[in-house]
Amino acid sequence: MPACLPAHTIPFTMILMHRSVITVVSGLPRSGTSLMMKMLEAGGIPPLTDNLRAPDEDNPKGYYEFERVKKLKEDYAWLAEAKGRAVKVISALLMYLPAEYHYRVIFMRRAMAEILASQRQMLIRRGEPADAVSDAHMSALFEKHLQQVEAWLAVQPHIHVLYVNYNDLIAAPRAGAQRINEFLGGWLNVEAMAAAVDPTLHRQRARD
Repeated sequence: MPACLPAHTIPFTMILMHRSVITVVSGLPRSGTSLMMKMLEAGGIPPLTDNLRAPDEDNPKGYYEFERVKKLKEDYAWLAEAKGRAVKVISALLMYLPAEYHYRVIFMRRAMAEILASQRQMLIRRGEPADAVSDAHMSALFEKHLQQVEAWLAVQPHIHVLYVNYNDLIAAPRAGAQRINEFLGGWLNVEAMAAAVDPTLHRQRARD
């Protein structure tokens, strides 16, 4: 399938499928979800975001967040607006996605040491305690959480999941973009997606 189909050659059935599906970007905090949202936007999927959280030193390209997502358990009426768009939902909230919609979830993975280092640096910049919980304990909590979420996702008939490794994406943007494109139907602009990856923002690198 071509890397990106011209608009006039995209099959009508593909257009209908895209418009009825909600693309969800998820993962642990600091796992690369904002980068994935930027890639999808560049590829042709408009993001659902309210732009209330402005770019900063931790995320200079923007957070791509939608505030109502935080209350997904009580309020999901906004999901009707998310059809045909991409929305960021943290992994802890995925289980509250109602089964009445169909989702394609891109779940970001990243070396745990980098996630912890990135979170610690963010806390330091905000003047908040960065050592309240040890890395070993936090890593164990995160790993247990990921196992539970991935087990839940595996048995949801209304959810299709693609796991994307942030570290691999930084190393080979085009290959990663092509894989994402195929998962989402094969009509995205792969070159623009790959160009959205800025390796200079990979500031916390795993030493192993």
